[in-house]
Amino acid sequence: MSMTNATPPADIADPDEGGYPFHIAKDEDRRLRLQGARAVPSPVIGQATSFDEYTRQLMIPPAVMDLARKAADLRLAAWEVEAMRKQLAPAETDESMGLLRRILLKKFDKDSSHPPYIRVACTGRGDYDHLATEHGHLDRLEDTEGDIGAPVVLEIWPAQHYSPIHSHGHTSGIVFCLAGQLDVMLYDSLDWNATKLGLVTLTPGQCAWLTKENYAVHRVYCPMDGGEGPTGPGFINTTDDFGASFHVYLNPDETTVLLDDGESRDRNVFDYIREDNLERDKFETHSDLSWSVLRRVLAGTPLT
Repeated sequence: MSMTNATPPADIADPDEGGYPFHIAKDEDRRLRLQGARAVPSPVIGQATSFDEYTRQLMIPPAVMDLARKAADLRLAAWEVEAMRKQLAPAETDESMGLLRRILLKKFDKDSSHPPYIRVACTGRGDYDHLATEHGHLDRLEDTEGDIGAPVVLEIWPAQHYSPIHSHGHTSGIVFCLAGQLDVMLYDSLDWNATKLGLVTLTPGQCAWLTKENYAVHRVYCPMDGGEGPTGPGFINTTDDFGASFHVYLNPDETTVLLDDGESRDRNVFDYIREDNLERDKFETHSDLSWSVLRRVLAGTPLT
């Protein structure tokens, strides 16, 4: 991996230097975006529009390119996007609260160290599937036990919410934008003071990727309008704006990652840095909801 003029790490998280989630000033934001745009191999897979861009994408591993090609035509239908908005919107009463907003608040109560986002398992079940029946979205569920390590997930990012810095360890995969806008910061290691390698923006149809050798450590942020107040630990947005992304994580037979990137070996557990105490922790990749449940809820969501 070749990165130009990598930004030196910051010693502490300083809100005056741009605030959460990236802690960078405007000039550094510009430099990091240029670094992301010049990185070899390209951290973003898309339709090449120049010889240089084609060459940078040529260096992307074939297995990752195959995942991206298979996802290239994925889209959320307009009614699915609108129904997600309805389910994410703030509610005046508990009775009128959507399923996705309810899950956000449940996750926030468990961990407010960063603004929560929602993982939807495309296979298996989610930990909060039962809320769909408890609050009248569905009549029944056949199985409510959550699964861990789903290879394919849909992630829903409320505006101004973000992930902690985290490592995907030994997996290879893609992050394919389906709706809204997402910013992805790339780091050289799993540490609060890690060097920032580049910042890229994904819009629908664009794809970021990762392997054990490249871009395994990152943070994802939805920069859309989240309402009042700055983002950061303890923030919950007050709008229905969101970004959505499709993720695939494949386990290699044997691989390695930077020596200081924790014990991540597969998609069952990822290491990350907590926002509240800046220490390393482990995230067991339970999903919050299953796609089969979510799609049934979306289909029954009034759009008027």
